[in-house]
Amino acid sequence: MKPVKAALKGPVEENKEGDRPERVQPIAASTLIHSDLTSVYGTVVLNRTVLFLGTGDGQLLKVVLGENLTSNCPEVIYEIKEETPVFYKLVPHPVKNVYIYLTAGKEVRRILVANCSKRKSCFECLAAADPHCGWCLPLQRCTFQGDCTHTGSFENWLDISSGPKKCPKIQIIRSLRERTTVTIVGSVSARHSECVVKNADTGKLLCQGRSQLNRTCACNIPSRPSYNVLVVNATFSFPSWNLSERFNFTNCASLKECPACIETGCAWCKRDKKCIHPFTPCEPSDYERNQELCHLAVEKPPKDSGGGRVKENKRNRTEGALQVFYIKAIEPQKISTLGKSNVIVTGANFTQASNITMILRGTSTCEKDVIRVSHVLNDTHMRFSLPSSRKEMKDVCIQFDGGNCSSAGALSYIALPHCSLIVPATTWISGGQNITIMGRNFDVIDNLIISHELKGNMNVNINVSEYCMATSCRFLAPGLKSSKGRTDVVVRLRVQDTYLDCGTLQYLEDPRFTGYRVESEVDTELEVKIQKENDNFNISKDDIDITLFHGENKQFNCSFENITRNQDLTTILCKIKSIKNANTIATSSKKVRVKLGNLELYVEQESVPSTWYFLIALPILLAIVIVVAVVVTRHKSKELSRKQSQQLELLESELRKEIRDGFAELQMDKLDVVDSFGTVPFLDYKHFALRTFFPESGGFTHIFTEDMHNRDANNKNESLTALDALICNKSFLVTVIHTLEKQKNFSVKDRCLFASFLTIALQTKLVYLTSILEVLTRDLMEQCSNMQPKLMLRRTESVVEKLLTNWMSVCLSGFLRETVGEPFYLLVTTLNQKINKGPVDVITCKALYTLNEDWLLWQVPEFNTVALNVVFEKIPENESADVCRNISVNVLDCDTIGQAKEKIFQAFLSKNGSPYGLQLNEIGLELQVGTRQKELLDIDSSSVILEDGITKLNTVGHYEISNGSTIKVFKKIANFTSDVEYSDDHCHLILPDSEAFQVVQGKRHRGKHKFKVKEMYLTKLLSTKVAIHSVLEKLFRSIWSLPNSRAPFAIKYFFDFLDAQAENKKITDPDVVHIWKTNSLPLRFWVNILKNPQFVFDIKKTPHIDSCLSVIAQAFMDAFSLTEQQLGKEAPTNKLLYAKDIPTYKEEVKSYYKAIRDLPPLSSLEMEEFLTQESKKHENEFNEEVALTEIYKYIVKYFDEILNKLERERGLEEAQKQLLHVKVLFDEKKKCKWM
Repeated sequence: MKPVKAALKGPVEENKEGDRPERVQPIAASTLIHSDLTSVYGTVVLNRTVLFLGTGDGQLLKVVLGENLTSNCPEVIYEIKEETPVFYKLVPHPVKNVYIYLTAGKEVRRILVANCSKRKSCFECLAAADPHCGWCLPLQRCTFQGDCTHTGSFENWLDISSGPKKCPKIQIIRSLRERTTVTIVGSVSARHSECVVKNADTGKLLCQGRSQLNRTCACNIPSRPSYNVLVVNATFSFPSWNLSERFNFTNCASLKECPACIETGCAWCKRDKKCIHPFTPCEPSDYERNQELCHLAVEKPPKDSGGGRVKENKRNRTEGALQVFYIKAIEPQKISTLGKSNVIVTGANFTQASNITMILRGTSTCEKDVIRVSHVLNDTHMRFSLPSSRKEMKDVCIQFDGGNCSSAGALSYIALPHCSLIVPATTWISGGQNITIMGRNFDVIDNLIISHELKGNMNVNINVSEYCMATSCRFLAPGLKSSKGRTDVVVRLRVQDTYLDCGTLQYLEDPRFTGYRVESEVDTELEVKIQKENDNFNISKDDIDITLFHGENKQFNCSFENITRNQDLTTILCKIKSIKNANTIATSSKKVRVKLGNLELYVEQESVPSTWYFLIALPILLAIVIVVAVVVTRHKSKELSRKQSQQLELLESELRKEIRDGFAELQMDKLDVVDSFGTVPFLDYKHFALRTFFPESGGFTHIFTEDMHNRDANNKNESLTALDALICNKSFLVTVIHTLEKQKNFSVKDRCLFASFLTIALQTKLVYLTSILEVLTRDLMEQCSNMQPKLMLRRTESVVEKLLTNWMSVCLSGFLRETVGEPFYLLVTTLNQKINKGPVDVITCKALYTLNEDWLLWQVPEFNTVALNVVFEKIPENESADVCRNISVNVLDCDTIGQAKEKIFQAFLSKNGSPYGLQLNEIGLELQVGTRQKELLDIDSSSVILEDGITKLNTVGHYEISNGSTIKVFKKIANFTSDVEYSDDHCHLILPDSEAFQVVQGKRHRGKHKFKVKEMYLTKLLSTKVAIHSVLEKLFRSIWSLPNSRAPFAIKYFFDFLDAQAENKKITDPDVVHIWKTNSLPLRFWVNILKNPQFVFDIKKTPHIDSCLSVIAQAFMDAFSLTEQQLGKEAPTNKLLYAKDIPTYKEEVKSYYKAIRDLPPLSSLEMEEFLTQESKKHENEFNEEVALTEIYKYIVKYFDEILNKLERERGLEEAQKQLLHVKVLFDEKKKCKWM
């Protein structure tokens, strides 16, 4: 054992200048030795140091240090079932000091710092010396102080500083011979207390009293020679709590000994030496009710004068010979926390000792266990029975006759075994197959049991021989010859007297072999192919033994090669190598013996007709075939004509039905849109901005999102400070941007990144950033005015265009959140709700209800709604009492099990307002049928495999789940399987082109698919549009409306700027200004938001939602277009869908632009005030130093070009010097970088 020591260390004394500090020495008394610590967290509670220790096997221990820093025995306050190591960092709750967070595996758990409620009495609560716990007098429970009601006074909660002797207790004492006093002792308030003593049998009041003059209430009962009051109830009442105790004095006179007398509640009169009723006369000096003062004559055991490890050997008569006890080993070295009744210690000379004990030492501050030997088997072996214990490693030593303790090594107490997988899970009735159980802690198993339920609910347990290691256990499946057909048995592990269920092993009928063939390609090797009916057995090389018999009782062993499964039969291939006359052996072979575990079968050779018979029968067969072919051809021709007629009728009927259903759906279908959908899950400004600035560069996001609130503003790097000052020079910055844009290898991606870095660097200087935007926009207009002014701001090909997008995002974030956010989230929610109302193919993501023809699921099967009664298992992650765990959920019979899970999770969230607490891949679904349960999976042994090897995913209909069925949601025991990423080898609703077949009630039927035409389902696009129409119009009008007749500052300012520039350039065409405004606001900002709801909300955008939002975004942009749409019948459906609405939207957009222009212009002071406020809002949001560093990388990359440009420009001499100075600072920083 390699102990990990956790030691508290004393303070370091201050040293004089120049002296070396003294080495800090640990306090010896405070050292705590534990075998496997991974993390430590310390705090101080009630002047006691409390340590929380995480271990490598998933335990959280709590240690309380005393006043002299001595440790108590650690208490296990939490244990992780999976035994994953606790992460090195433990974090306390920032507000509630009763919780601590620990990380293990992929989970963070919130744990209570103490298990106060397990201590049932005041004495037990305070004696535990846990500073987090105390005795709550009003509740009469051990609680945290915050859980104790009526804590207006600290007297109502007794902490450990009070000590267990301060616990309130009712006592009967004798102060005078004439009376007995019933009073209360302990830490209680003397004010406002009442006391009552009653006869419990009759209810008669014996005495009653109140507290007086700050003295605790006392009840005086006069003494009498005899009392017929046998049972007494005493009650003391305080303002917020009371204490009652029942005393039974039934057998006082019959007790003759002081301890027994006082233990029953009676009193002992020392002078008379008799047990009396507490209320009868006795002198106060002789009256005794304290058992500690009863004098008992205790015989002291004689001291053992025997030796220690060395004892005289009575058998060996050699003079002066001494017998040495020797310990060799202890077996086993690992046992479960339940203990073990047969631990064997080996060594020498055990029969020579008369008193042998084993001492177990675990954690250094815990009491040791002393166990006497159970049985000395012989001179070299003895047996011990070890008690239960918690998980830890303990040192073992053996003590002979009270001498020194001889070490026997280390013994590990580990958790009970846990099973995760049985492979294979199916075997045959005869048994004998190698079965492997995967899991952990199998090396403490006593034996393995197969539990088989017979008729009449009678269980038969079969002990099997197993070979177990720590993580796996192997055994041979026993035969169940008494069973017929499919039988499920339970595999159980026995540890001491505890039986643990490990899983189910399924028995099926024995394999059936149909024949074999022998083939020989070379004369020294034979191939034997044995045919077997298809089954679900997983046969390995170790399970099978094949022998070929030929000639006169001659035989060869055949080496197993592989197993091939075909559509009808399974072929087992084995080879016989290094032989002679292989062809002769092949023709003389008689039979093959196959041994599968306990099953032994003889397989006969497949019959092969001789060549002679074949030649005779061939002409006859040909004639028959020709005649049959002619007859069949004529019959088929008639049948084909009839079928074609039927198919045409069926197609006509289908078309009529689909068109009528589509019309009825448009007129009658209603989608229950929920107006109140709870809190909109907005992203905070930081993540909204970063997703807008870097939509495709997720790698930049994390470097800007570190916590900036604790950053020291004075600790800014000198080189970055100089660069910050330099880019605040407008002339310099504009020159740099134009120089960079002229470089051929400064790509469009680089321009966008540079603009985003510049936005972050100037996030708190929005007034300056706006002035830069104005200058660059004017320069862009100069370039476009010479060519095509209508194309300005249409594409993202320059820094200023991306800069404009970012500037709009910053300035309109508040308007987006306050005005547009709620209708936008309602649109996404309603659209998702409509899509999920019909079938969705989980492989291709195509759906019946959509806005995009390319994503239309036109190969839709018939489907029905199934109402399920879902029961959610209670889990630690969601233990709230007010959570509804029985929920009715509607799913479709064509939904996969994974889709049903998602709908069940969404129903739980809608019903309770909070998520279930687990991820989708952490839960499973079980179908409850009577007392039986069946787990539902997307793929299992019952899944349909189509002709071309494609697996069809299981659906609700596949399991024949009907309305009202009960589904249980449970937490998976082990997450050894995660969600499958389905490949081309799987299908759901869209079947492969080849004709599929399915297994129905044990028979194979070729699937008959109804003829489908895509255009039959185009009405579903219109149905989806109608469902979201009101929500969509509300969203559009929230965008192009003017709340309170005021436009957002950024929009009004930039539109006025564009109008002014058009006037300056004498542009008279109103269409040009309209296009500029459209390119700057709807195209550069709103379309980006509409197509990416994940930029605004904390949601996941599916591919199908993305395709529908693209149609909506196209309709939105068409509303801003000036060109009239010329759409014909052949136009794309995505354009036709909103063709009638676009003219109305266009009029509204024109009114919107006119209303903004007619508003009074903004003053420069108003705009500066708005930008200043926005800048202050976003202080400390981003790490501007990272942005400055990225900007410098671009500057230094094109340093020579920028420097040459500065030299040619007048008035930039100072900026040139500053740039050279910045480069010197960065170069020095690079040289001084920590190696």
